[in-house]
Amino acid sequence: VQLVESGGSSVQVGGSLRLSCEVSGINLEDYNIGWFRQAPGSEREGIACTSTGEVPSWNADSIFIKGRFTISRDGARKSVILQMSDVVEDDTGVYSCAASRLYCGRLYRMYEFWGQGTQVTVSK
Repeated sequence: VQLVESGGSSVQVGGSLRLSCEVSGINLEDYNIGWFRQAPGSEREGIACTSTGEVPSWNADSIFIKGRFTISRDGARKSVILQMSDVVEDDTGVYSCAASRLYCGRLYRMYEFWGQGTQVTVSK
């Protein structure tokens, strides 16, 4: 099983980024996929999860995330996309995707498979 993130880069405040999580070794349709981020010195933070439909999808309620990040599936490319807009400096961190057969939420320990992460750096 492999999850490979891409799309991370350096971006200025107010800009946008499109992160991709390409999945192989499992059927994307059978797994819930979540996006997480971890800033330096901070705990891993859940952003959103797109579900298979068996459980509800989930989006973080945090005012620092809500309304700026959108998660979606691209079945043809076996990928899950995280669209980031109006980024701020606090969005800096390593962004990772994860797969879970049964869970779709903010608890990172509930996910079975993880990617290596992609770095996002936001500056003024």
